[in-house]
Amino acid sequence: MPSPRREALRCWAVCAPGLEPWLTAELRALRCKPIQPGRGGVAFGANPRQLYAANLWLRTANRVVVRLPPFEVTTFKELVAAGRALPWEDFLPEGWVPTFRVTSSSSMLYHTDAIAERLAQAVADAIGWPSRPDGEQLVVVRAQNDTFTVSIDSSGEPLHKRGYRQEVAKAPLRETLAAAMVLASGYDGSGPLLDPFCGSGTIAIEAAMLARSMAPGAGREFAFGHWPCFEGGAWGSVLGEAAERERLDAELPPIVASDRDAGAVEACRNNAERAGVADAITVAQQSVSDLVAPLPIDGEAGGRGRVITNPPYGHRVGDADQRDLFARFGDVCRAQLPGWGVGVLTADGRALGHAKLPLTERFATDNGGIPVRFITTTSR
Repeated sequence: MPSPRREALRCWAVCAPGLEPWLTAELRALRCKPIQPGRGGVAFGANPRQLYAANLWLRTANRVVVRLPPFEVTTFKELVAAGRALPWEDFLPEGWVPTFRVTSSSSMLYHTDAIAERLAQAVADAIGWPSRPDGEQLVVVRAQNDTFTVSIDSSGEPLHKRGYRQEVAKAPLRETLAAAMVLASGYDGSGPLLDPFCGSGTIAIEAAMLARSMAPGAGREFAFGHWPCFEGGAWGSVLGEAAERERLDAELPPIVASDRDAGAVEACRNNAERAGVADAITVAQQSVSDLVAPLPIDGEAGGRGRVITNPPYGHRVGDADQRDLFARFGDVCRAQLPGWGVGVLTADGRALGHAKLPLTERFATDNGGIPVRFITTTSR
């Protein structure tokens, strides 16, 4: 196996626009540096071990790529020559081929299919091209003002695909967005959490995994594991540390996921079971009007927690029904959960105003192509 490059890797963690602050905080917790947030992601430096840990632990990232040294070209001949010089042998196993995802802006070379064809030619010239490919490696190419940045995807399947959510309810919430909501709310597992519109249970499951220090990428494969420069010892160390950090038997403050739809409740239970947190989540079929503060694990009344939820919006509910829903939600929070923090993902701030809660926007992004905002009553 070739020796991996010893210099620091230039990496880029991709996230949904608006989630950069929470992804930045996660990378800092992994001791990656320097860290430079951008639009739709965060740049950071990493050694191989840190790259592996980022894929295993990042809750808000969609994927992590390794950026190769950029180069400037204005002709296809120059592109092929520059492409031949890239270290394909470090990232393409024998028998594997690259699949190129190309964007170009303000560059002399603007035809994305032609760019991909020339880079494929460069790879074939440099290391050969198998007649029957055994696998594919995603390569992301960005041309901006004639400067080309070629990035090797280290993740494989997008990182939001944790593996547990095999059953979904209406308008499912992506795992990375649910994790960002949990992090932005300030939840750390030290108090109870309620989600009265749980759907398939993504918020509650992500919260339970966070509280138990479970790595979101545990149990899945990553593209870097196939690279010729892969360091098995470093990956084994990352996995061993993750196993030591897990608190699988920890008794958590109550996490309650509820929904009035029986199908959603069943999906939530099954997904929580697959995620390994079924014992940490109480799942109930009930309406928001039935929401009450659960007793803490010691059975004593009192204590404050958080409501983190994604109520219906858009085509799932009419304007008048949404106003009524938020008004009832606000009444329940004030009457039955006084002093609790509230975090709501919504596409309609005007309808949310009927909840009459003192809310502050934490981030804006999109969910399923719909612009949404996450708004909380907490400042942490």
